Amino acid sequence: MADLPKQSHEVLNELSKERLIDTVLLQAEKIAELVKDIAWIKEENAGLKKENAGLKQENDDLKGRIDKIEAKLNSDSTNSNQPPSSDSPYKKHHRDSGKKGKPGAKKGHKGYRQQMIDPDETVDVPPKPCSCGCGNYKNLKTFYTHQYIEFPEVKPEVTHFNLQQGECINCGKVNKAQLPNEYTVGFGPRMTAVVAELAGSHGDSRTIIQNFCFSVLGVSISLGAIQNMIDRASKAIEPHYNAIGDKARKAETNHVDETSWFEKAKLIWLWVLANATVAFFMIHEHRSKEAFKTLIKDWAGILVSDGYGMYRKWENGRQTCLAHLIRKAKALSESKNPDIAKFGNKAWKELQKLCHMAHAPPTIGEWRMFYARFITLITRNIANTDETGKFARSLMREIDSLWLFLEKAGVSPTNNHAERILRFAVCWRKRSLGTASEKGNRWVERILSLRQTCRLQGKRTFPILVAAIDSLFTEQKPDLTWIEQA
Repeated sequence: MADLPKQSHEVLNELSKERLIDTVLLQAEKIAELVKDIAWIKEENAGLKKENAGLKQENDDLKGRIDKIEAKLNSDSTNSNQPPSSDSPYKKHHRDSGKKGKPGAKKGHKGYRQQMIDPDETVDVPPKPCSCGCGNYKNLKTFYTHQYIEFPEVKPEVTHFNLQQGECINCGKVNKAQLPNEYTVGFGPRMTAVVAELAGSHGDSRTIIQNFCFSVLGVSISLGAIQNMIDRASKAIEPHYNAIGDKARKAETNHVDETSWFEKAKLIWLWVLANATVAFFMIHEHRSKEAFKTLIKDWAGILVSDGYGMYRKWENGRQTCLAHLIRKAKALSESKNPDIAKFGNKAWKELQKLCHMAHAPPTIGEWRMFYARFITLITRNIANTDETGKFARSLMREIDSLWLFLEKAGVSPTNNHAERILRFAVCWRKRSLGTASEKGNRWVERILSLRQTCRLQGKRTFPILVAAIDSLFTEQKPDLTWIEQA
């Protein structure tokens, strides 16, 4: 009342007691209504705040989902584990037009020249008559050899065996001739090896092989006969396959990887165990610890692999693939969230520096500086709940496997070797859509092992196929010393 204007005091003093009571009661009623209104407003405000918090959380969740979807749409072979063949043809990475220099091999790159083959004929080409009119020369010598290569007419060598029968002049019994064991099939080792080379080493279809035999070799052959030759080749190289597996399991270091395969549209898995000299393939029903044990058996060397959970449990020394981690860090660096992008960019650069140490080992000082930066980056983000924390925790889990290549000679910082070995098999799978039987699975793993092992050792597959099939036909043991002594 003390704050009321003077005029209000005068008005109230002039009112009777009953009127003053009525005025007070009326004001009390209005105050009660205002209190109710305030309580309702507070309750409504609390509900709106709660609803707003829910909408904000929903908005954040939707933003996160959109970021993930956009990241997935923008993912390619440079920032994920997708193969280059899955990249969109409309999003191919263009070369930097501002880069200087000519395309092709750069300085220091090991060149390749056509090898000189032992000639069947040598022709000496003298110079033309001199411009002065003289046609006689002295001290003639070769200053350059031009090699000209041509195939003779491709013509199969066909032999007809006329099996005869006759009556014994002593007892009159009719006897029939029998084919020698090495000629019981209709196609010889070289013909069979040609089909096996096309089917396995080049992954051609049966129809393409049929067309090749007719067009190039002049031989009409059925698809069934082609399959029979492939089956014989598969049996012939089984000893080679087993020898490659034994050799791989004796190596100090091996790369391991796996990719999907299909048998009659059923998902199975193609595994590879590879090193610098051999590559051993295996098709298994599962991508599991059981399959991994079947692949390696009693091998206990240094493992180079990606970050698949089963591999992380390897206890005999393991190098995780830095290329996988680099691609993951690059994907984070492309995030629209500035904090995630900043972390991803730092991790990307540090992992690249670590990978480059394989070619330029660091000094003690350089290593200490790198280690301090790297560990600080992890520890500052390891407790985060977003993608930065998830990646930091994955790096911490792999910390003992990140730089084994700096401690052990012959260990690569990436698993690119196994991925390159698998590349041909992946292309074959995409063309053929897999296999149709257990027998087909055995053929694939055997010929892939032989093909890629030959490539690693710089050997030709075809002569080895010919020798292996000839050994099968003549029931002799094949020569495996080139595998065992590699």
